[in-house]
Amino acid sequence: MTHGYKLSFSGRYYRAVNYGVDKKTHLLDYEAIRKIAIQEKPKLIVCGATAYPRLIDFAAFRKIADEAQAYLLADISHIAGLVIAGVHPSPVPYADVITTTTHKTLRGPRGAMILVPKIADRWHDIHHATSKKNLAEMIDSAIIPGLQGGPHNHQTAAIAVALKEAATPQFADYGKAVVANAQALATALTERGLALSTGGTDNHLILIDLAPQGITGKEAENVLDSIDITVNKNLVPYDPKPPLDPSGIRLGTPALTSRGFTTEDMSQVGNIIADVLLQPKNEEVLASARVQVKKLTQQHPLYPEL
Repeated sequence: MTHGYKLSFSGRYYRAVNYGVDKKTHLLDYEAIRKIAIQEKPKLIVCGATAYPRLIDFAAFRKIADEAQAYLLADISHIAGLVIAGVHPSPVPYADVITTTTHKTLRGPRGAMILVPKIADRWHDIHHATSKKNLAEMIDSAIIPGLQGGPHNHQTAAIAVALKEAATPQFADYGKAVVANAQALATALTERGLALSTGGTDNHLILIDLAPQGITGKEAENVLDSIDITVNKNLVPYDPKPPLDPSGIRLGTPALTSRGFTTEDMSQVGNIIADVLLQPKNEEVLASARVQVKKLTQQHPLYPEL
């Protein structure tokens, strides 16, 4: 929504042109993206997604941006922790600007960061020749005083703690486990006949298309919530249904991984989810699922030391 959607600031005040994924594979089509960039000649290309379960080729985006003489912004809000852990490619060598939240796979407090890897401004003379500021300076002044002020120092301190934790070997192990758990969950769901966008995952996300089951994402979200499994309804690629009642649901593994769930546990979670999605109105199935969920969570308490 933040990447040019008409309801957001970026879509309301700037002209945004969307690119998508291949209709069959649901993978990013870099040649199609290149053609759009050459035709539209944007000042900025944004790469990053909220429900894309595969690796993003930042080098390919850099090549496209250079050909279009555009800045490249990599939004890694969902995958920042995986990038730091070394299980997802880093945008640092390629992006002009990197944005990320701090509360998703990074496991910090709610917040965000903007990074400018290089002070040198490659497109200064083309896009803002009249400014004496470089790109980093323009971003700084656009935020403060342009949009906000009064930093929350307690939040900044908490982000610092999260970043220190992210620099440890234990955090790298967490990142590897997040991906392994997601792939184990994806395998279990696929073996039960559920349709996963792109056929699986390379990161922490799984996107399920429920059209073959004849239920909507909203219905699936509600029935899974009734057995104490939280997912969110989500559009799937080329979804004919509206955003508030889409065809899919999105799942992620960071929270369960932080609780100590293993790949074996995630296979069990996948089978519980499949049981419910395949028989969402069967009360016996739902009752059994609730018992299994409670047993799993009791085996992995939030605060085992208490």
